[in-house]
Amino acid sequence: MQVLVLGGNRYIGRHAVEALARRGHEVTVFNSHPSPLPEGVRRLHGDRREAGVIEEVLGPVRDEFDAVLDNTSYQVEDVTPLIELFRGRVQHYVFTSSTAVYLWSDLQPVTEESTVSDDEKVNPSRAYGAGKVRCERLLEHEFEASGFPFTSLRVGHTLGPHSPLPREHGLFARVEAGRPVLVPGDGLPFIHLVHVDDVASAMCAVIENDASAGRIYNVNGPQFASIAGYLRTIAATVGRDIELVFVPRDTAKGIRPPILHWAEWYRGGAVFSVGRLRRDIGWEPAIGLREGLADSYRWYQAEGRDIYEFDYSHDDSVLEMLGHSRS
Repeated sequence: MQVLVLGGNRYIGRHAVEALARRGHEVTVFNSHPSPLPEGVRRLHGDRREAGVIEEVLGPVRDEFDAVLDNTSYQVEDVTPLIELFRGRVQHYVFTSSTAVYLWSDLQPVTEESTVSDDEKVNPSRAYGAGKVRCERLLEHEFEASGFPFTSLRVGHTLGPHSPLPREHGLFARVEAGRPVLVPGDGLPFIHLVHVDDVASAMCAVIENDASAGRIYNVNGPQFASIAGYLRTIAATVGRDIELVFVPRDTAKGIRPPILHWAEWYRGGAVFSVGRLRRDIGWEPAIGLREGLADSYRWYQAEGRDIYEFDYSHDDSVLEMLGHSRS
């Protein structure tokens, strides 16, 4: 299959490109920044944010592709030119959405039928989550009107190598340095993460199955953990002890989050069902939390340290406010 990947130089797109190449697909990447690519992968250079670039670069080759993986659309304005370009031409258009589309729910697990919002004032993830909802609704309209074969993948919090942001990697650094790690409230609300290679495998599974057309799927990992449990698993991965400093609820709510997953403690955690993707496509997440963190830490040790810079001044100000003295 001839597959076009928009955004294949970092993280999800990069892992998707590698997975597609391993499965024998012919892959073309369209992005603005080069990165290492598997042998045989073609790269088209262009910044999709610049007016007319998508049409200029992709227009002459638009009939070459069977499937498009779009990892870099966030607003309707991003998706619209691709619909116009590939309507009636491709078998699959896969839109990378997010579980950030959902409102917080008292009932778990969260399914694709759970409530979403395109209102930036209501959506917990504000413009990001609301924008993804608007994109999905445009794609649903196009599917109903013209059969445009979209599939939307609502991807959960990711972990793994090559993240442009220091997600779990900032926690690896804190544990290695023997620093206390701040935890909001009692640390019991849960978080549900997915390894980036599982996301890539879901993308491959979708384009290899026509049952996915017009469907929306959650993509998440096989395990979830409390915030405190996740942090202890981080420490076990690094092979060091960890000192958790619990920040009282009233204090935690009023400060800028010093670590990821701060909001879950007061809004509630969420577990995302992947049952629909399992039933339609036969996909299963393969990488558990310990295994995923171990993979990410190996990459961090080998090359990630040179990518990120860490500033612990905010941690220190919170610790000082709490009257915590480092031993």
